[in-house]
Amino acid sequence: MIRDSLNGIRVLDFSHVVAGPVCTMTLADLGADVIKIEPLDGELGRRIGPPWIGGESAISLSVNRNKRSLAIDLKTDAGRRAVRRMAARADVVVESFRPGVMTSLGLDYDTLKADNPALVFCSISAYGQTGALRSSPGVDGVIQAVSGLMSTLGEPGSGPVKVPIPVADMVTGYLATISILAALTEVRNGRDGQHLDVSLFNATIMLQQIGFASFFASGKEMQKSGSAAPYASPNEAFETSDGWFMVAAYHPERWTALCEVLGADHLEADARFATNDDRVRNRDALHVALSRLFRNGTTAEWLARLAPRDILCAPVSSYSEVVNSAAYRDSGIDSTVDHPIAGRVRMPGFALGPSDRASTTDSAAPLAGQHSVDVLAQYGLSDDDIAALVNSGVIRNIVPQREAAVF
Repeated sequence: MIRDSLNGIRVLDFSHVVAGPVCTMTLADLGADVIKIEPLDGELGRRIGPPWIGGESAISLSVNRNKRSLAIDLKTDAGRRAVRRMAARADVVVESFRPGVMTSLGLDYDTLKADNPALVFCSISAYGQTGALRSSPGVDGVIQAVSGLMSTLGEPGSGPVKVPIPVADMVTGYLATISILAALTEVRNGRDGQHLDVSLFNATIMLQQIGFASFFASGKEMQKSGSAAPYASPNEAFETSDGWFMVAAYHPERWTALCEVLGADHLEADARFATNDDRVRNRDALHVALSRLFRNGTTAEWLARLAPRDILCAPVSSYSEVVNSAAYRDSGIDSTVDHPIAGRVRMPGFALGPSDRASTTDSAAPLAGQHSVDVLAQYGLSDDDIAALVNSGVIRNIVPQREAAVF
């Protein structure tokens, strides 16, 4: 089962907010044992909101499932020593501080690899570990702006538009996961570990691969086109009598079928719309003509008429419509976990295919320090060492009983 593919892989997660936690959550979803190492009062992502569920951040809950938490004060020598001992037995370290912070803590790759040459160390930052902007801060919205993404979004003539979900963070997290999996394969083949440099800037450029390829080919800036694809037409949203739906009918056969369904032979015969290139060049005129026709029926009526002709189409759905749809119901992605404070929490889970759906039960995002004592014991610290850390306030452990875990 793919959900068990990383069983036995030990991950120390120093990351915070979204990008890093998405990476380590994905590793945990794949079976890795992920230890979330955070300050005594929890990492910054726990304070991102609204919305809140029983005082817990919904954002944090959504990107930290299947992990365990060690709350430890890394400003203390004792805390840093304990974590270095853990790193000597770990397979992966993920961190998302500004470049130089891990070095200041004595927890950088060069230091840790001396005791663990096979360690895969992934640094996630705004602009990377080298270069003029290495120390510059950057969050999702800033990266959407500086990477060019924001300049491409919205209707023609509109001001800058941001993708409301943190798409730069999300894609960075997933690409970091891919990098780590590749590096682990190298280790499995007998090679040493390595330091991976994953930046939000680079990841968001990679997200726009087609856009930048088009820019390099044409020398022209990307123009805002609303819901439309800049390289195909019709491939955009149209208003109906009761809502909106998306239509993709730019292939020659589908364009012909669309004109037949609409009773619009004049559009197919119009030289302005003869090929996809022609339709892209004359998109505005085509959109006006098609919009006039689509407003004569409901979304459901148009879906029922277009789908049998293999014309690609779908309603423009709200979140409430999505989660009540047959597609969502049948996807296997819906997940509910029990959290000790937030209670029953519903969110999209991890689903790569039907054969994977029942293989693993997800655990809720941990409380800060929920597993501190267990984690340290499993990484080889003695009872006396752990007691000293507890008594000196270096670690926080809010769950006195030990939970079984297998390494």
